[in-house]
Amino acid sequence: MAKIATTVYEQIRTAILNGELSNSERLVEEDLAVSMGISRTPVREALRRLAAEGLVDVSPNRGARVAEWDVHDLREIFDLRSILESHACELATPRASASEIEFLENVCLEMEELAKTNIASETRLPALAARNRIFHGKIIEMSNSTRLELLIETLIHVPIVMQTYKVYSPEALQRSLHHHREIVNAMKAGDEVWASSVMRAHVLAAREEILGQTEES
Repeated sequence: MAKIATTVYEQIRTAILNGELSNSERLVEEDLAVSMGISRTPVREALRRLAAEGLVDVSPNRGARVAEWDVHDLREIFDLRSILESHACELATPRASASEIEFLENVCLEMEELAKTNIASETRLPALAARNRIFHGKIIEMSNSTRLELLIETLIHVPIVMQTYKVYSPEALQRSLHHHREIVNAMKAGDEVWASSVMRAHVLAAREEILGQTEES
């Protein structure tokens, strides 16, 4: 049963992160169970797990729905990310090996090359977003802090759902890529204060892009 619930959790989570399930969309246990050919118990367990991650809202009156974030929620989430991810940079910098630095540099190069291409945004933006997650995920992994990784994991899905790069202006995208390069340069220099400061600025800049788009819509 636990294995089935995990599979259901992963399927629903992927559908939310990919935008297949929209904000505030109802998640009816019975309908999900029927569509997956399973009982309602693993579906209920999966929804509880998603609620704990903040991807699903569950209430006695409304049932389960895909979570929706207002401006206050987004500001709080990005503010927390700026603190936690800058701390991850601070921890990772003195631990960074030459091969890890090279890995991050290669991700930076891939993103810079993608940003120059003329391929359709439907292809380019998801590719950029995927490499962005790899970049941030690698630094979090390098921090060697399981607790910090778990805390950030509960926040990192929001910019994925919001599809951050879709609201970036060309100038904002270039600034983001420059931040990545500067973070790697700071880590290469072994300066954790520099790396941490740039990461904080990087996340806060992303916050302003998202909030600006949200307030305009």
